[in-house]
Amino acid sequence: MNRPLVKPSLVDALIPVVLLIAMLAGTVYVFGLDSFGPNQVALFFAAAVAALIGIKNGLSWKEIEQGMIDTITVSLHAILILLMVGALIGSWILAGTVPSMIYYGVELMSPDYFYMTCCLVCALVGFSIGSSWTVAGTLGIGFMGIAAALDLSLPISAGAIISGAYFGDKLSPLSDTTNLAAAVTNSDLFDHIQHMLWTTIPSFVIALTLFFILGMGSNINVKVDDIEILQAAMQQAFMVNPLMLGPLVLLLFMAVRRQPALSTLICGALAGCVFAVLFQWDAVITLAADPSLNSAAAIFKGLFSAMFLGFSSVSGNESMDALLSKGGMQNMLMTVGLVINAMAFGGAMARTGLLERLVEAALSRVKSAGGLVTTTVATCIGTNVLAADQYLSIVIPGQMFADSYKRRKLRLINLSRTLEDSGTLTSVLIPWNTCGAYMSATLGVSTFYYAPYAFFNLCCPLIAILYGFYQIKLPLTDESTQAAG
Repeated sequence: MNRPLVKPSLVDALIPVVLLIAMLAGTVYVFGLDSFGPNQVALFFAAAVAALIGIKNGLSWKEIEQGMIDTITVSLHAILILLMVGALIGSWILAGTVPSMIYYGVELMSPDYFYMTCCLVCALVGFSIGSSWTVAGTLGIGFMGIAAALDLSLPISAGAIISGAYFGDKLSPLSDTTNLAAAVTNSDLFDHIQHMLWTTIPSFVIALTLFFILGMGSNINVKVDDIEILQAAMQQAFMVNPLMLGPLVLLLFMAVRRQPALSTLICGALAGCVFAVLFQWDAVITLAADPSLNSAAAIFKGLFSAMFLGFSSVSGNESMDALLSKGGMQNMLMTVGLVINAMAFGGAMARTGLLERLVEAALSRVKSAGGLVTTTVATCIGTNVLAADQYLSIVIPGQMFADSYKRRKLRLINLSRTLEDSGTLTSVLIPWNTCGAYMSATLGVSTFYYAPYAFFNLCCPLIAILYGFYQIKLPLTDESTQAAG
């Protein structure tokens, strides 16, 4: 005989969340910046605790397990996209596409307007590689050294680097957080990126304007040796030419034509392979690293190594090697694991009714779309503060508020945009968050000192809230649009 179901209490709903926060805090304390993997264990055990509470309230293990599996199934399309992004990054580096983007990007560097151009270059490189951490750990370090040599403000320089890096990361189809936000809300990747432009572009323009004003009067004229050395190293290792941007043009063309994200990424990766064979023959053979193979076999091994294992740069130039040693499906498996475990946790919380109970409490006083967006922003920031991880600040609120956006007839790209405007961007402003800790350690400036100058990261959440209250660019679902018509 089945036991009657008991509606979970707020205490029931809070137990797995509090336990998860405690475990996440423990992993950050013990593992530091290497807590990405252990965080997945915390998610899995928190899911198990949620399941136990569900069993206590009358559900069977099979029902809860099926709920977890159903939620994970929803993410399978996103997992395929993440794997293909890894392959695309590897093939684009091997093709000389990413090196060419970086080469021409750093040429925009203007010492007369250091803060503004620093932000622009980091934005371009961040977009080309989809990683704010890599930009900060390579170009960022170089720019901080230049700023110190020129006796410029280090906190402002760090703020400019972070603003640019996160702008590029946020809009890049190669970024894991961008893919994750689209995946959690089951939104099309390119629809998500296009919708983010409405909050991202105004925030970036404000940031550039402020950096321009702060840099006025610093009339510096100095040769940026580190940048020239980086460019020379790239020219030595690759054929650097505007023609190498062909795969990027193809990807953007297909995205504008609104082709499916997965097929677009596959075509982009294949275009990278073609360009690698046509223009980067030596780089392909070098990556194969097997003199016993004939040319055809070496080409085959080089291309498949780039797409699965990623590109490995051993030029001897530390900045270039750090920028270009990345990509590959294998390097996406950790993010794939996070998605699976986070979805398992969300599925357990949803099937047991605990997620719904938390949402009820969070939305008890929300009366408008603006209030819903504001609550989403606050929850993402709170998750960044408590869980100390930007990925969780996307996944957990994304699962919590999806039904609330649907009930208000708001398309889920509104939620995915808000997750990035707040979850992705505020992570770097919190000292104990993995992003804040990394940037502080990498750039050599305390989070509290650079945070006031991370203008882009500060503006986006505010503009998202403003759009919410004034109903600006909050598209409705097709059903409600038809009803309104």
